[in-house]
Amino acid sequence: METAAHPGTYIDLSIVPDILRRRVAHRPNLLKVIDNIGWLFFDKVLRMGVGLLVGVWIARYLGPEQFGLLSFATAFVGLFGAVAGLGLQGIVVRDIVREPAGKGVTIGTAAALQFAGGLLAYGLILLVIFWLRPEDRLALVLVAILGSMMLFKVSDVATYWFESQVLSKYTVMVQNAAFLAFAVVKIVLILLNAPLVLFAWAVMGEALVGAVLMLWVFRFYGFSLAELRASASRAKAMLTASWPLLLSGVAITVYMKVDQIMLGQMIGDTEVGLYSAATRVSEVWYFVPMAVMASVLPAILESRMADEAQYYRRLQTLFDVMVWLSVCVAVPMTFLSTPVVTLLFGSDYAAAGEVLSVHIWAAIFVFLGVASSNWYLAENRQMLSMQRAVLGMLVNVALNLLLIPSYGALGAAWATVLSYATAAFFADLLQGETRRIFAMKVASFNIVAVTTRMARSHW
Repeated sequence: METAAHPGTYIDLSIVPDILRRRVAHRPNLLKVIDNIGWLFFDKVLRMGVGLLVGVWIARYLGPEQFGLLSFATAFVGLFGAVAGLGLQGIVVRDIVREPAGKGVTIGTAAALQFAGGLLAYGLILLVIFWLRPEDRLALVLVAILGSMMLFKVSDVATYWFESQVLSKYTVMVQNAAFLAFAVVKIVLILLNAPLVLFAWAVMGEALVGAVLMLWVFRFYGFSLAELRASASRAKAMLTASWPLLLSGVAITVYMKVDQIMLGQMIGDTEVGLYSAATRVSEVWYFVPMAVMASVLPAILESRMADEAQYYRRLQTLFDVMVWLSVCVAVPMTFLSTPVVTLLFGSDYAAAGEVLSVHIWAAIFVFLGVASSNWYLAENRQMLSMQRAVLGMLVNVALNLLLIPSYGALGAAWATVLSYATAAFFADLLQGETRRIFAMKVASFNIVAVTTRMARSHW
């Protein structure tokens, strides 16, 4: 329930055990973070459950080849998502936290930039797919439909605003309304034996409705759209700060998506279908670090300006939590991968089980990479972040070229794990200023030390 002492917080402390209630009752910042994480976890758990159920049903209905083609088109469009975003998310959130009075110019300028970024991304999508698959009409149609979602990226500024205020519940409500509505649409399409292209239209429709609703909620709960102003000088400053994040985002997107593109081009769409089935289960857990980071980023940025010791304690706690959450996911899934894949997707996808048993271990490095991005942003070291992302991309592409011809989807899984480990973990050894971060990450694998730190933690 919301209280006068902690407005905007909806945690009912009467249901919390005494030992936890005593620790958080007088810590409004922690309460706000916990509340925000709760909303984000609700969002992602709902999406994980319903999305996995509907996604599995679609995969069974389409079969490995057509599901592989849809996955190829989705991954291909995803390659250009970072271009549409222009690396602005962290910059916008940071600037709103630091300069609340200038929020109208910050958000208005970001909206203008993201609209331009969306147009650029969609143009690039069409050019590249016509170059890669000029004779594959169905692939061209699917990519053209899904690529139009880049034009809706302007609505992301509303998400940035709510994130800066640690009020993700509004984003959750809107996105889940669109998600659940179109989950029903997809089920209806399956029952009507609809062709593949209609599923692409459904994905695009969900993005469009979600964008419109997000802007409406932003206007209703945030502030008047009349307050938004775009500034050329502000745009220049934002792009100067964000371009390393843009390049980093492009590199990250490439080494997260290029495996499916390379599988499709080098082996075939059926192999993409098997790989996509495995990654759909593996990557469903990636919401955890994103939800945690979205909630703790404002607190980490504030502590950076106030108390360096507290700042690094918070980072260490974040690394500890990320490592052991990911290990708790990876260990059981390694042994249960084939039964899980067969149960969910059917015997046609049984070969994806071995792929999942390898790919699931990328979670450790994904979780650590998301957590350490806080340090790069707080220290204004976007260039370092970009360098690591580019390194990971190069390693991934090279390993895919080496392993896919001989091992197919399994080779792509190994390439993913090794490239994520390179970018998010081992790269911190390359420069002196990041070796402290590397030592903190290594320390997170010591379960005894982690337990001691958690017992003494004061967020």
